[in-house]
Amino acid sequence: MEPYLISKNQKGVLLFKINRPEKRNAIDFEVMAGLERAIEMADDKDVKVFAVTGAGDQAFCSGGDLTAFHMLRTKEQAYGMLSRMAGILYKLLVLSKPTIAILNGSAVGGGCEIASACDFRIGKRGMKAGFIQGDLAITTGWGGGTLLMERLPQNIALKMLLDARIHTGEELLELGFLHEIYNGDPLEACLSFLNESLEKETEVLEAYKCLLNKKWDLLSMRERMEAEASKCAVLWEGEAHHKKVAEFMSEKNKN
Repeated sequence: MEPYLISKNQKGVLLFKINRPEKRNAIDFEVMAGLERAIEMADDKDVKVFAVTGAGDQAFCSGGDLTAFHMLRTKEQAYGMLSRMAGILYKLLVLSKPTIAILNGSAVGGGCEIASACDFRIGKRGMKAGFIQGDLAITTGWGGGTLLMERLPQNIALKMLLDARIHTGEELLELGFLHEIYNGDPLEACLSFLNESLEKETEVLEAYKCLLNKKWDLLSMRERMEAEASKCAVLWEGEAHHKKVAEFMSEKNKN
């Protein structure tokens, strides 16, 4: 089974789907490469919107695949992965087209970071999400903390990061992380949410995104996201993190 799927519909939506439902759509190096490829494809003139979702109805993305990244022990090893993904999410942030995360299921850790890189986020009724990195003795490392600080009022963003708590969809809507809760098919929900935007000319959509991207440039988002990855790499190397990961993996194997 392919780890990711890329499709484009007649409305101009380029959809990137993480296709690892048996791993709760966790990110590994193959999925990272696929996301890079899809973001490049989104520059095509016939693309109006770039969407990200997960396969199945249980998980949008459970963050980094601990099995795949478990061999990363030192800060140098961790930084290579973290910096690369932070770079990918920065490209997603400043994409010339509007972007949307369709949370078809729960999102934790890095899954929330991916969602934060998108302009819009809609979640299926019943889903939950949270920045749980703190429970693994690390911080967000793909730039998601920096992104969240700009997406939400800073006191709300900081509390979400510090608490490392799982929130319900209704709570996320109230906090401003989600823009809509939907029922039914994820792609149909995306088309409904962006229906009026998709009727506009591509050049209009690009012009408005250009205005937003100038803001991200002035806020030095690339440098800040890179610094976040670097700080996380230091914590990644720590004994506390390796202990937490070992405990998590042990508990997972029991189940």
